[in-house]
Amino acid sequence: MSAAPPVSIAALRGVRLTSGALVDIALDGDEVLAVVPAGSPLPDTDGEVLDLDGYLVTAAGAEPHAHLDKSQSWDAIQPAFGDLERAIESWHAFAATLDEDDTLRRARSTALRMLASGITSVRTHVDLLRGDDALVGVRALVRLREELDGLMDIELVALGGPNIPDAVFEAALDAGVDLVGGAPHLADDPIADLERLIALARRRDVGLDLHTDESLAGADTLAAYARLVAGWNRPRTAGHCVRLSMMPATDLAALADEVRAADIGVIALPITNLYLQGWEADHAVPRGIAPIGRLKAAGVRVAAGADNVRDPFNPVGRCDHLETASLLVAAGHLAPADALDAVTTGARDVMNLPFAGPVAGARADLVAVRAASMGDAVAFADADRVVIHRGRLVSRTTVTTLTAVPTPTAAPATAS
Repeated sequence: MSAAPPVSIAALRGVRLTSGALVDIALDGDEVLAVVPAGSPLPDTDGEVLDLDGYLVTAAGAEPHAHLDKSQSWDAIQPAFGDLERAIESWHAFAATLDEDDTLRRARSTALRMLASGITSVRTHVDLLRGDDALVGVRALVRLREELDGLMDIELVALGGPNIPDAVFEAALDAGVDLVGGAPHLADDPIADLERLIALARRRDVGLDLHTDESLAGADTLAAYARLVAGWNRPRTAGHCVRLSMMPATDLAALADEVRAADIGVIALPITNLYLQGWEADHAVPRGIAPIGRLKAAGVRVAAGADNVRDPFNPVGRCDHLETASLLVAAGHLAPADALDAVTTGARDVMNLPFAGPVAGARADLVAVRAASMGDAVAFADADRVVIHRGRLVSRTTVTTLTAVPTPTAAPATAS
């Protein structure tokens, strides 16, 4: 592979699909033109040809729930370890001094790490702040979206609490934010704040992406959310939904029916919720992850994301959709194939993006990982990756490992 990003790609040769088949893939601009058995003739298109022997190809990763404005602020804040309430307090204290250029720098660093891992589409929440400069984070992320145009797709969600006036939301939308967000379950009157946010989105004719039921025993807003948006034709999603993990099966089934009927996509966020939830438990610590396996079985559109990265809400994170997939297997009891779907095609579906993947006619957003199988890709998450966004190579990582050769041992003699 001599091609250096960014460059248009005509074909991928010798790549393995998750089914195990070895194929060649022709690309034509931002579309997958053909997928044929390896070594077969391919139609001629413009661009470089990549030999990907030893790589597995899937749809590119999609991050449906990020907080790029907060990312990589842990070291500057030095917050106390703890639950959601402590994290919010730590962030609000820091946000009072937020700097636009510093926010852009941290967000850019995180976004480029995501891109290198194979994530080509990101939906990120951005805080609307209290005080004189409520849009400092918005300005930083609008600049980031402009910088990375052509390399990755970035969608912005205005995140404001009940103390943020409608006028500030309106100003954020005017400044380039795409969706209305919030966390109504944290308000003194959760349903009133939920109704306010939905009315605002309807008035501006934009979609909704709400933090929903983000504690194990807190307010129930998802059912009301489903009832209030039923029949609406704009995108709507619900992130976190960890309260659902504590519900009896019959209650969960009834709620899943309402969510499916309202066509609300549910986004699980395993790494952040594993960190934030369960601190108050005086017995076995619960997992605190939205039960997207059961929701998917009930017909709900589901996805998963990484949420926070090295900020007061999560001190770790690798900006890697395969890390999220691995956590869904280990802590969410999803099969590896379902976990991979939740962070690729499932995430794109919940984000209302065009279908992508190694399929003729699909959007040419692809990631090739050095792996012998789909299971190996999820388990080992090899850093050797080739990332294609809309038919162009946008990132390539090659790792060299030098390991001492072990000394062979002789097999023990067998008794005669």
